[in-house]
Amino acid sequence: MSAVPGTPVVAELAGLHGAFSFPERLLQRIWARGDFDRRGLCLRDGRALRLRRRGRWNRLAGPDFLDAEFEVGEGAAREVMRGAVEVHLRVSDWDAHGHAKDPAYDSVVLHVVLFSSMREWTAGADGRRIPILELLPRLERDLEAYAEDAAVEGIAGRPYSLLREQLAGVPPAVLRVELARQAERRWENKVRLAAERLGCLGWEQACHQAALEVLGYRANRLPMLAVAECFPLAAWRAGEVSVEAAWGAPAEPWQNAGVRPANRPRLRLAQYAKWVAARPDWPVRLAAVGGSWGAVEPGPAGRADLRSRRRQLGIGLARRVLSQEICGGTLNGTRFDTWVCDAVLPLLAARFGSGAEPAVSGWAERWRLWNPGDAPEELLRLAREFEVGGAPEAPLAQGHLQGLLGWLAAVASRGGRGA
Repeated sequence: MSAVPGTPVVAELAGLHGAFSFPERLLQRIWARGDFDRRGLCLRDGRALRLRRRGRWNRLAGPDFLDAEFEVGEGAAREVMRGAVEVHLRVSDWDAHGHAKDPAYDSVVLHVVLFSSMREWTAGADGRRIPILELLPRLERDLEAYAEDAAVEGIAGRPYSLLREQLAGVPPAVLRVELARQAERRWENKVRLAAERLGCLGWEQACHQAALEVLGYRANRLPMLAVAECFPLAAWRAGEVSVEAAWGAPAEPWQNAGVRPANRPRLRLAQYAKWVAARPDWPVRLAAVGGSWGAVEPGPAGRADLRSRRRQLGIGLARRVLSQEICGGTLNGTRFDTWVCDAVLPLLAARFGSGAEPAVSGWAERWRLWNPGDAPEELLRLAREFEVGGAPEAPLAQGHLQGLLGWLAAVASRGGRGA
């Protein structure tokens, strides 16, 4: 936690698209989600580290994560450590915050930091040596991409007038170019994240984890990821997982406040149970259906009509096949389209598109033209007002909203400074 309660700790960094902020809270989120390469972890003192539990995120005073468990060392020297984890941007933040003199931090057994340091350990009370893990070398995306993704999550609920003000001064021709560039960046980031998932988990578990994450929405993403880790798809398929068991598994608390009744996490867990019961081999089916989508016929010259291009690519048929053959009719509406765009298409591109440019594949083209999934109402209003689809009444596609979302997030991550 920061030295003064309520005071955020932030690093100001230079990025490819201008200066941006990277708060300590974001590093905590990365640790909580396991959004880093967990293979072959090594502490600053050279010992191997194997994570069993990253801990329960503590949003009150004291260490950042409680009840963590991990293995340190190899062979006869291997030991299991249990306790708290403290997360900082820099090793020196531990000293700056006076944690060694605070008894609340006596339970800390791992110090996770972003930036490198010459130190091999952090000094706790009475000189106790706390091992250090540096995360920066383990991140698969650059820090600016993480900061922009965090800003994306903050778009919902932001005053419409503020978002509108950020767009109003941009000439339409410039905006179109920027939105296309931002959409491409967001697609490539999604494919990189999907590739990392595949490398860590394999196809079946990557599909399983991504599906549960999408069903968690923003409020319950963390506990849904914990459920996926506790109960692999094979256990669901074998009937070894009840909704009640899944509900009671995560250490991270479920969030119901502010969540629409139909989206409550217990209902979404039940929905997934029905999905697996209807299509127990759904990842295998998905690979069979979507593996051939990489090849795509070039679109017509000039600015093609969105509906015509969708028909040419068979997106309507693809939606019906995915809904019935892969989901067994259990997932529909905008959440279905969110699952396709955030999970299905990036995973297919990561698995079958090796060696190809991700931005020109058939999976990328379908992603750009796919029906929009869940989106903040503020974003939809902006898209219509600024004619992101080409005209006030023109239909919107995933690429339109993702480009707009990426542009706004990039501006927000730079403190309101334009692209």
